[in-house]
Amino acid sequence: QVQLVESGGGLAQPGGSLSLSCSVSGRIFTNFAMGWYRQFPGKERELIGKVTRDGTTDYADSVKGRFTVTRHNTNNTVDLQMDNLKPEDTAVYFCWADLRPFLRGSRTDYWGQGTQVTVSS
Repeated sequence: QVQLVESGGGLAQPGGSLSLSCSVSGRIFTNFAMGWYRQFPGKERELIGKVTRDGTTDYADSVKGRFTVTRHNTNNTVDLQMDNLKPEDTAVYFCWADLRPFLRGSRTDYWGQGTQVTVSS
């Protein structure tokens, strides 16, 4: 059973920083990519940033230069460093992984439980 467990988040002031971490546990045959999404009230989840297993990164334009996704292959964790936060970054943040749990298994998206990030003075 694959599980993604998030930690971090909370409240920050505009211009401040926060970090999130996500640990992936369980049976993993192939870890294709890991990253973070966020969801605003009444909206669909949107990609913040991701890192593939070969190190290729992809970021949303709204966070480029402010957010950094770091993947640690040795222990299947992924971090999100958020700097220069803005009130419009307030959302629920979700860890995500694109995995194949075992050799003949399906390639599947897995999600963390979600954590609230609030940017307010």
